[in-house]
Amino acid sequence: MNVHDSERLSGSLESAGYIRALDGAEADVVIINTCAVRDNAAGKLYGTLGHLASVKRRKDGMQIAVGGCLAQMDKQAVLDKAPWVDVVFGTHNMGSLPGLLERARHNGDAELEILESLEVFPSTLPTKRDSAHSGWVSISVGCNNTCTFCIVPSLRGKEKDRRPGDILNEIRLLVEDGAIEVTLLGQNVNSYGVEFGDRQAFSKLLRAAGDIEGLERVRFTSPHPAAFTDDVIDAMAETANVMPQLHMPLQSGSDRILKAMRRSYRSEKFLGILDRVRARIPNAAISTDIIVGFPGETEEDFQETLRVVEQARFASAFTFQYSIREGTPAATMAEQIPKAIVQERYERLAALQDRISREENEKLVGSSVEVLVTAAEGRKQSETHRLSGRAEDSRLVHFQVPEGSAVPRPGDVVSVEITQAASFHLVADSIDGAPLAIRRTRAGDAWDRAEAASCAVPEPSTSKGVSLGLPTLRVATIPIYDVSDGQR
Repeated sequence: MNVHDSERLSGSLESAGYIRALDGAEADVVIINTCAVRDNAAGKLYGTLGHLASVKRRKDGMQIAVGGCLAQMDKQAVLDKAPWVDVVFGTHNMGSLPGLLERARHNGDAELEILESLEVFPSTLPTKRDSAHSGWVSISVGCNNTCTFCIVPSLRGKEKDRRPGDILNEIRLLVEDGAIEVTLLGQNVNSYGVEFGDRQAFSKLLRAAGDIEGLERVRFTSPHPAAFTDDVIDAMAETANVMPQLHMPLQSGSDRILKAMRRSYRSEKFLGILDRVRARIPNAAISTDIIVGFPGETEEDFQETLRVVEQARFASAFTFQYSIREGTPAATMAEQIPKAIVQERYERLAALQDRISREENEKLVGSSVEVLVTAAEGRKQSETHRLSGRAEDSRLVHFQVPEGSAVPRPGDVVSVEITQAASFHLVADSIDGAPLAIRRTRAGDAWDRAEAASCAVPEPSTSKGVSLGLPTLRVATIPIYDVSDGQR
């Protein structure tokens, strides 16, 4: 969701005449799009702003803007703690950023604009995609749940759903622009339709996406187990371009802790969903999110999480140590767990999941997979003579380009045989030295066009437009973290 929002911010600014700063150059405008899920986000934000203060002192006319969830939450506090910031905007008015920057520049004073309800649906804003072959499509924003650990509902508001026709039109435009893969986004993506009273709207949307010519891969994130229904499973199984992948947050395997979290399902229901998904889609790779050390979690509760993880056989898991989030009910709960205990449990869970991931990946050795080549993911080609991409089930695959073989472009698809497996990736080295089996795609053609266009762009001039220091996915012109906190 944050990557999607950053692409919209970048698109809005470029439409207003701003130019992306060159790599390594000091930008005239720096935009920080913040997250507030974890408590240390604030420390990283203000550490970054402290670094930028010295840059701004020596760079006349530089502007700094802070947006996103942390800005929505802290509001005036951002300017109180960092008065050199020029613009503070929230989650509901991203499209206002160009105007706010211009007003701050004209008035010589900071602009603070935080709205309490959505002004314009983010996906209606211009976009500047980081990938020629893939696109993010937001189908809803906000959340109607009240999980006790989560700050998002108070910052993003109640769920707002886009009309199905608008979503499908956006997907068609992405495909026309060269994309062959889209990911549907929502805080609880499978509750889509609740606002206009259609409980099967999400499964209908998946099936409709299956009819879009040229769209090869459809993914979605993240569904809520309480709203995960069999019509969605059927749509996944019966729609050819919906990928055999499911990311569904577990959070805890303990029913007692799930109740304390206000997660409206229990471990038996969660495991039942996985069973039904695998019955219809045997090759599905299922991943999850898990929180360790939620207030009141006992060793018995943690053992329940280990039990469910062992039974679920996740392909991968994003595991987090619980951190207090001011403004959430869990922040004031009794029985906060000591850091040392949380760390020890976290390490046990990570070791278990690493073993399971490795075992599940090893089952794929000897199988053939279709890999969508990415521009930069995983190992460096110069060191390993491998390129990287994602299989249909979203596993990361590093594959060898044999000597004399044609080289696929980002967005092309290669057919490879898996030769090695590790916990976090698969390897496909050539067995016989034969050239790669490459399917050239419209997405690869789009990558070619984008590369040619970027080579033809003249050097930015300070007299025309303002360079934009908006961090791209995985790459930023400046650190977006506190470089001294050791938490990277």
